Amino acid sequence: MMENGTVVTEFVLLGFQLPAELQMGLFFVFLVLYFITMVGNLGMIVLIQRDPRLQTPMYFFLRHLSLLDVCYSSVIVPQSLETLGTNKMAITYERCATQFFFFTLCASTECFLLAVMAYDRYVAVCNPLLYVTAMTPQTCLGLVAGAYAGAMVNAVIRTGCTFSISFCKCNHVDFFFCDLPPLLKLACSDTKSRERVIYLLAFLVITTSISVILISYFFIIQAILKIRTAGGKAKTFSTCASHMIAVALFFGTLMFIYLKGNMGKSLGEDKIVSVFYTVVIPMLNPVIYSLRNKEVKEALKKALNGMTVSQVD
Repeated sequence: MMENGTVVTEFVLLGFQLPAELQMGLFFVFLVLYFITMVGNLGMIVLIQRDPRLQTPMYFFLRHLSLLDVCYSSVIVPQSLETLGTNKMAITYERCATQFFFFTLCASTECFLLAVMAYDRYVAVCNPLLYVTAMTPQTCLGLVAGAYAGAMVNAVIRTGCTFSISFCKCNHVDFFFCDLPPLLKLACSDTKSRERVIYLLAFLVITTSISVILISYFFIIQAILKIRTAGGKAKTFSTCASHMIAVALFFGTLMFIYLKGNMGKSLGEDKIVSVFYTVVIPMLNPVIYSLRNKEVKEALKKALNGMTVSQVD
């Protein structure tokens, strides 16, 4: 509801509120980053699908991570490009709720998937002889399905709690997409009970995922320390390094936004951090996994060589 009692049918995304010249510059930055994100992640999916050497559990999970990054970025960036490029800031109530739902779904799934990938590395490093029997295709599929199912539950509850709030103060959202903190600022009813549920769910998703990751890496580090040669330690650690970087970037920004609550927060700060994890991180993940992964680099080199030969023929 609005202050005059009418029902809110649309929101106005205020975005970054920059001068026209800077806004157009930011439009091109977002466009370039989005293009790189699509090319990098879709390329990673195709590369993993086509190269026989990459048909392992680790790359099965990486393919889903790339798919998530494509969806994650596509939920946010096209809307931001529309706002920056055309200055069209209005978004319907239904479209806002849909964006909020899919954003939550993608973010939650990525949390769980990164935890699954940590468990995969734990089995590979700590129980290498059992790896093939433990991480069967059925097990991998079940773990990914569980990640999506858990994220779906969180997304449904979080979206239901948020959009059952009465919005009456204003329909101007001081953000570049429909996210929780700016939407809560528009509420005219008491939101404390809903906020508790929402932040409890965020806490459970993030802490459960981080707990699995930390426990997995505790045992991985123990196993690495038992390796006698420096070369062996470095080789084993290198198989986990890309994942550790991805975890640090993703969870670091999520915790900054969602685990410090809604009080005393700067939306200006949140905008910068949100750009990082909705626009920059999905672009960086393929780079992180390809630059630090010998098998991916070899597969990419083979694919590029194959393209060159076909063009010559």
